[in-house]
Amino acid sequence: MQYRLNQKNGDRLSVLGYGCMRFPRKGGKIDRAETERQILRAVDGGINYFDTAYIYPGSEETLGSILEKNGLREKVMIATKLPHYLMKDRAAVEKCFAQQLARLRTGYIDYYLMHMLPDVTVWERLKSMGILEWLDEKRKSGQIRNVGFSYHGDSGRFIELLNAYDWDFCQIQYNYLDENSQAGRRGLNAAGAKNIPVVIMEPLRGGRLAGGLPEEAKKIFAKAEPKRSPAEWALRWLWDQPQVTVTLSGMNSMEMIDENIRAASEAKVGELTGAEQEMFRQAVAAINSKVKVGCTGCGYCMPCPAGVDIPGCFRCYNNRYGEGWFSGMREYIMCTTIKRKLSNASLCKKCGMCERHCPQSIQIPKELSAVSREMEGPIYRLAAWFIRRFIRL
Repeated sequence: MQYRLNQKNGDRLSVLGYGCMRFPRKGGKIDRAETERQILRAVDGGINYFDTAYIYPGSEETLGSILEKNGLREKVMIATKLPHYLMKDRAAVEKCFAQQLARLRTGYIDYYLMHMLPDVTVWERLKSMGILEWLDEKRKSGQIRNVGFSYHGDSGRFIELLNAYDWDFCQIQYNYLDENSQAGRRGLNAAGAKNIPVVIMEPLRGGRLAGGLPEEAKKIFAKAEPKRSPAEWALRWLWDQPQVTVTLSGMNSMEMIDENIRAASEAKVGELTGAEQEMFRQAVAAINSKVKVGCTGCGYCMPCPAGVDIPGCFRCYNNRYGEGWFSGMREYIMCTTIKRKLSNASLCKKCGMCERHCPQSIQIPKELSAVSREMEGPIYRLAAWFIRRFIRL
């Protein structure tokens, strides 16, 4: 296993992190025996960063019990997340944190994230609740060692958040298909310039960049030398970049763990050749040839006067057809609706300002109407109502 240095505190973090959202299941419940076997293999292979969250069913408790049983707590870094969108005041935050410590069977959290922090407006709401004072207390007591945030959204809002607090680390969705969307390479470089460690989630887009590629893209990787799986190529694309500190993988089989540990032990910064970079560009083109809207995520159409996240809406719409309804809808809700100020497609006023700036000549208002029609049906409206009614943003 290789490690990258957290320049803020000197931690040596394994380049491969263990994502704990998809523990193996049996009969609908987490298979603790198999999960324990896999976690032990991961730690033995050098993985020392384990990422979980309050809202992952059974995850914190399972991870904590396995680490305690095997005496591994001091050998690993635990990352978990505060569901701030469920918190109404500082007392609720304290209660949640105490529950997390109990579940994880530990007295401290190494890396604590504000989960799915969407923008500075929500961060300001948390500050008004006293989150800064609470975090200072937890830092001084040693109960929280590092404070960060996880993020889904565009690079502009990400950079605003990055500059809104002295973060110790951050977590973003990033992969070769999202190079110019979400926080993207622009956001990654901005964090790198501030020496803020970056943890990568969705390196394989929920498996799409592993087993869900179109045939043309599969053929492109199959012709490459040396012979590697599409999943390994995707991970190496990330590890090629020095700004990437940890890449999370939701591993749930021994074969996956062993393959990823091997790749993480070999991959080097800057190792990809010009021909290999061209291979990724060809693969992206092959994947994008199947999309509904040919948006590249360049952002020239932004900002929208009505507040629509145009590239984000198109990305989620494309995901709905490329990765499945649930994946597309989940991302659409996270990126447009779980925030103080909505940015969904139906806000479009058809003013046409965006269309004049689009280098792809996309008929943006027309396509946004299609997005609204297909993504904002009864299920979306019910979810949006629930979010506005019960989730604090």
